[in-house]
Amino acid sequence: MSSNVNQKNKAKVWDFWQKMNHVGADNMADVIRDAVHEDVDWNGSYPINQLKGVEALITGFWQPLRHSFPDIKRKADIFMGGLTSGEEWVSGLGYLTGTFEQDWLGIPASGKKTNIYFGQFYLMREGKIAESYVIYDILAVMRQAGFQVLPPARGMEGGKIPGPHTRDGVLLTEQDELETQKTGQLVMAMLYGLRRYVRSRDGDNLRSMEQAHYWQPQMHWYGLSGIGSCLSLEEFEDFHQRPWLRGFGDRGVQSDGRGRLIGLGGDDFLAEGKYAALGGWDSLYSRHNGEYGGVPGTGKLMTIRDFDWYRREGDLIAQNWVPIDIIDLFLQMGVDLFDRLRRQIELRNRGELWFTPPG
Repeated sequence: MSSNVNQKNKAKVWDFWQKMNHVGADNMADVIRDAVHEDVDWNGSYPINQLKGVEALITGFWQPLRHSFPDIKRKADIFMGGLTSGEEWVSGLGYLTGTFEQDWLGIPASGKKTNIYFGQFYLMREGKIAESYVIYDILAVMRQAGFQVLPPARGMEGGKIPGPHTRDGVLLTEQDELETQKTGQLVMAMLYGLRRYVRSRDGDNLRSMEQAHYWQPQMHWYGLSGIGSCLSLEEFEDFHQRPWLRGFGDRGVQSDGRGRLIGLGGDDFLAEGKYAALGGWDSLYSRHNGEYGGVPGTGKLMTIRDFDWYRREGDLIAQNWVPIDIIDLFLQMGVDLFDRLRRQIELRNRGELWFTPPG
């Protein structure tokens, strides 16, 4: 029964995505209403945040997006679903691509083809989208328009984030249950390993997590702008994990009822075939203990919008895609990256130097 529900939910969302790729602006609202609950709870990256109800979704997100990118199309690199603790989820990641013809979210239009990386989760009820959580790489949209509001990341930035090397991430058909169980068990063991880290005890020493047991040595880890991508376990530890743990690094922060666990239920999360996915939205995460991204530690208790997709290869994890709402994270640290963008725009419009030249 659960497998049948999952297949129907995936078919519904996939059909919605394909229709949105081809529908004209005049008929777009009807396509959205057909797929989305009237009282949908839709949540997007800062500064979009929460939209309540399908009409707010249409007027607050889709119409402005289509106005700015009239030819926008979606291409999914991963598409999967499943049930966790009785909740029905469908998730995917990939790109929205279109010509940037009108300003969007205060970002000046470039007139050029622009890629908007996304990672998204849908909670389904009665065959329709009841909740949605999506992170867009808005910093990459700024960069493609010619603006850089953060220093270069330690990881590799620029260019498109690749999908699965095996090109088998779009799971439109039922997957082998044994493969699903293997993936779930491996990812769960890895997550338990992460919990063994104690910041006050371990500092920069990552050995307590024993992550080499779970990842290929040449694993690929993909972060959004501001973090970048890492092409080995060693790079991941040096370019992302240690700096992140210095800045944050608490484990076992107790929830106060805020936030939303996405695709998670106890020790259960989305797994289908060789893929797994999970996330949290505005969930309590860690104190801002030390410097991160040039911002000194504030001691503030932070929430996070953070998603993960994993691809297993054999007995190890080969690839991991990790959208994080970096703009929301920096805002909590007291840094408004959209204010940095506005100041750069003003300087550029006055013909003044708005960046620091190399050398």
